[in-house]
Amino acid sequence: MPAAQPTSSDVSGFSTLPKPLASRLNKLGLFREADLVLHLPLRYEDETQVSPIAGAPLGVSAQVEGVVLSCEVGFRPRRQLVARIADETGELTLRFLNFYPSQQKQLAEGARVRVFGEIRGGFFGHEMVHPRVKTVREGEALPAALTPVYPTTAGLAQSALRKLIDRAMKQISLADLLPEALRKSLRLPEFERSVRALHHPQPGMSITALEDRTHPAWRRIKFEELLAQQLSLRKAYAARRARRAPVLRGSGALSGPLLASLPFALTSAQQRAVDEIARDLGTPHPMQRLLQGDVGSGKTIVAALAMLQAAEAGWQAALMAPTEILAEQHFRKLDAWLTPLGIKVAWLAGSQKKKAREAALAMLASGEALLAVGTHALIEDPVAFPKLGLAVVDEQHRFGVRQRLALREKYEGSDSPLPHMLMMSATPIPRTLAMSFYADLDVSVLDELPPGRMPIVTKLVADTRRDDVVARVRDACREGRQAYWVCPLIEETEGGGDSGRGGKGRDREALQLQTAVETCERLTAELPELRVGLVHGRLKADEKAAVMDGFIRNEVQVLVATTVIEVGVDVPNASLMVIEHAERFGLAQLHQLRGRVGRGAAASACILIYSQPLSQTGRARLKVIYENTDGFVIAQEDLRLRGPGEFIGARQSGSALLRYADLEADADLVEAARTAAEELLARQPAAAAAILERWHGGRSEYLKA
Repeated sequence: MPAAQPTSSDVSGFSTLPKPLASRLNKLGLFREADLVLHLPLRYEDETQVSPIAGAPLGVSAQVEGVVLSCEVGFRPRRQLVARIADETGELTLRFLNFYPSQQKQLAEGARVRVFGEIRGGFFGHEMVHPRVKTVREGEALPAALTPVYPTTAGLAQSALRKLIDRAMKQISLADLLPEALRKSLRLPEFERSVRALHHPQPGMSITALEDRTHPAWRRIKFEELLAQQLSLRKAYAARRARRAPVLRGSGALSGPLLASLPFALTSAQQRAVDEIARDLGTPHPMQRLLQGDVGSGKTIVAALAMLQAAEAGWQAALMAPTEILAEQHFRKLDAWLTPLGIKVAWLAGSQKKKAREAALAMLASGEALLAVGTHALIEDPVAFPKLGLAVVDEQHRFGVRQRLALREKYEGSDSPLPHMLMMSATPIPRTLAMSFYADLDVSVLDELPPGRMPIVTKLVADTRRDDVVARVRDACREGRQAYWVCPLIEETEGGGDSGRGGKGRDREALQLQTAVETCERLTAELPELRVGLVHGRLKADEKAAVMDGFIRNEVQVLVATTVIEVGVDVPNASLMVIEHAERFGLAQLHQLRGRVGRGAAASACILIYSQPLSQTGRARLKVIYENTDGFVIAQEDLRLRGPGEFIGARQSGSALLRYADLEADADLVEAARTAAEELLARQPAAAAAILERWHGGRSEYLKA
């Protein structure tokens, strides 16, 4: 992925290059010679041998050599350059739909050329479309090694990139920075030997091992990439530990009465997380802890107890959620729990009326309200926290890095202590992913559900049986229960629905809204004895709140919704979840939506309606969600199907993606890199600094969010 913008020192190596060329390199994330050395091939082409034209394989890339018999510009069905070449075994047509005059000149009649490309069957015999062409002399020697093909951008030819990389490898040190004992213990080759092997594979090297990245040279590069990432994250962790934070020691004066008033006892996992967080809050260093747990594992009460610990110490706490529905659910729950204790909770959201907003801001500014709950409205400029001791961010992966840090950054550069930060996620994170991307965080895991939670039965139903599903909804509501009916995403994308941005995102949202409105009208007609409500992202806040209130009070029996109800909605009486076009949803969304039911004592079910034909990806997702209810198992499968960048939303958040390492295939290297990073920072800081410089230069992005 493209690197961060460089400092002035980063571009010094490119100062002799023309600005347009340097700009193209920058688009690829290349700012220094070291970046060029680590810009490794996507694949390789075998130009070490020439096949006879008659014997060249079809459907795969091959190289042939021949003399040009003819070359002319044709106009049927469109303007194109067509040449014919021949050797002693046969003839081959070369076709160029887009071409330059120089190519026509290169293919002059009688010229000898080597062409590389895929041979296909055509109307007039075998042909290559847009092959790579090289003019040669008869008997000219063939390359001795495979030809690397690099990621590139418009206007930057492979040949130019190869020359720049070769020059860079001559100009900078390729010294081995790993301690010899560490390198040998992991059986890794030297760095210089590895990069040279990848840029210029020698005869006899397996092209398969090179392209599937299992060759020992790739193992070396992947380990060093993971090590640089771990070093960066551990340094960020250490830098935060050096900062000052308020010491929030709880007295139990508020948390004790709250626990006594609850109709349930904490699970052992919840108690463990509460103790871990309490211990962190009692230290003078900023906590940065991730609280992760499956749907319904009870994260909110853990966060509430942490916020009360801040209040007991005389400091304020704020909880920020990504959607107004989720934020309002948190506010309702906290307000109900804490108002009897004499704690005022301020509510802030973008849709608030001016008078209510000003009153909430005044309560926070005066310190009258020790707790605040809201959306991103909490991080807007007018909001002032005189003594913010704890910031809680729910569904943290839905916020960008800047948003997640904004609460804390109000205090950067000031003499005030830095607030502690607790991030919550209902998307369980596989162990290798957590080790790699969250090495700068402490992690608490809620790995058990509260007692009494009923298992949810998952059913797959073809859309041809939709009438049966409507009948099932009618039966559930006749028994006094309620149902959700979730409308489909418009295209198969995890980020679709109400979160879309830009023109295409708005188009998807409009289509989804139209589908939701039509579904609501149809269900209202099919279920006249029931009240059907509709909630979606474009409803005004008061209208949305009215529908949700009606559903909570069972005045609305069937709630038709877009994915705005994916998180945060807690209605124990709802026992049936219907998801249309379930094949269009990601695994995380399906699991979250399914978790909206099963919250009461009644048996609950989730019906996934799918359309035929199913794509291979859609079939794989539905199989996983049908066979598993454990969020951690589902998360591991999601990681396998989607990859780490998509799983954690790294492309949206700005976190650095790994370019070469694969968290599933290279799990052993993740573990080794984590251990090695701690060892190097403790015992060989100079080696650690040199590795960070090689991989990140002066622009190392500590993943502090």
